[in-house]
Amino acid sequence: MDSQVFVVSGCREIAAEAGWIFELIADPARQPSWDGNDNLSEAPTGQRVRAEGAVFTMTLTTGGVRDNHVVEFEEGRRIAWMPSDHGHEPAGHLWRWELEPVGDGRTRVTHTYDWSRLTDEKRLVRARSTTEAQLRASIDRLAELAERG
Repeated sequence: MDSQVFVVSGCREIAAEAGWIFELIADPARQPSWDGNDNLSEAPTGQRVRAEGAVFTMTLTTGGVRDNHVVEFEEGRRIAWMPSDHGHEPAGHLWRWELEPVGDGRTRVTHTYDWSRLTDEKRLVRARSTTEAQLRASIDRLAELAERG
C-alpha cells in the first residue's frame, strides 16, 4: 500500500480582509514578495488574474519561465493554477489558495499543493519534499504584507 501523501496544506488566520489578501495572491507581480519557497523571481506587471482560464507568466529564481494556468477562480475567495514550462501543457500539479472571512477583519487562509496528477518525473523529487511548513512560510509572509496594509 502506497503511503505517499499527494496533497499538502497549510492554514492560518490573517488579520486582514479577504479582498486585500486576494489582491496580493491574484497579482503575479506581487507573488515573489511572499513566496515562502524562494522560488519566484519576478512576473511582468498587468497580469492580475480575473477568471478561470487565464495564464500568467512567472520567472523563477533559476531563470526559467513558468506559465501558470488558472483552473479555479472565485474573486476574493479561491484561486488555483497548474504550472507548466513556458509554452507547454501543465505537468499535473496544482497550487490552490482559499480565503474564508471569519469576522472582525480576519481571514482564514488555506494554501494547498496537490501533486496527485503529476506526470513530469523531473518534478517528483521536489513535489515529494514539499511540506506543510513550506506552505505555511508563504502564508506567514503573505500575512506580514497583508497586515501592514
